[in-house]
Amino acid sequence: MPPPPPRLEAVPDLVDQAHAALLRAICDGSLAPGARLTQEDLAERLAVSRQPVLQALRLLKRDGFVQDAPGRGLAVTPLDPALVRDVYAVRGALDALAARLAAERGARLDEGLFTRGRAAAQGGDINAMVEADLDFHHAIYAAAGNPFIGQTAQPHWQHLRRAMGAVLAHQPQRASIWDEHQAIAQAIALGDAEQAARLSEQHARQAGQALAARLEELLNAPAPTPGQPISHPQGAIAP
Repeated sequence: MPPPPPRLEAVPDLVDQAHAALLRAICDGSLAPGARLTQEDLAERLAVSRQPVLQALRLLKRDGFVQDAPGRGLAVTPLDPALVRDVYAVRGALDALAARLAAERGARLDEGLFTRGRAAAQGGDINAMVEADLDFHHAIYAAAGNPFIGQTAQPHWQHLRRAMGAVLAHQPQRASIWDEHQAIAQAIALGDAEQAARLSEQHARQAGQALAARLEELLNAPAPTPGQPISHPQGAIAP
């Protein structure tokens, strides 16, 4: 008779829910970089026991969203421009592959993606801008017909979501981003795999360089004195 399966330390659904809630709070800045995290406080805020929170924190630490704090305990990992550059290097390769495969299949993206994206950029809602950008790229992953592309890209996007949200809070979105998206979609629809891959890789490279540079500038900027308005440097970033 085979041995019984090991007992689960926490209900998986509660762990998933706690992980999703904490990841969302880290990505939108509700849990700020450097913030110390305690199981008791988080469990109370999430209305769950400490066990799911412990498991969720282990997953977040594994993926680089939290780290050991000085002394003891955990803290939200600081934003890191070098990490952004590294993630974009991987994303550029995945995006180029996805665009190439989508073009070979003659895929056509929903025009609503561009309508929503341009509206979000004009409206200035940070969450809407980030979500519209993610929706566009995930549509290409889906059109590629290879589910492993989207699955591989997913954890990288969470790190980028953090950086994009932080920078967009101080810097407007680059005006040409949706023109670039449209050009990629047109190359895919025309079945021009080489052009679609080239434009996608170029878009990711430029976006990564711009986002990392703006994040570095933001992190190195002196804190404004009370009553002093926050300046918005010229130029813009592209998620």
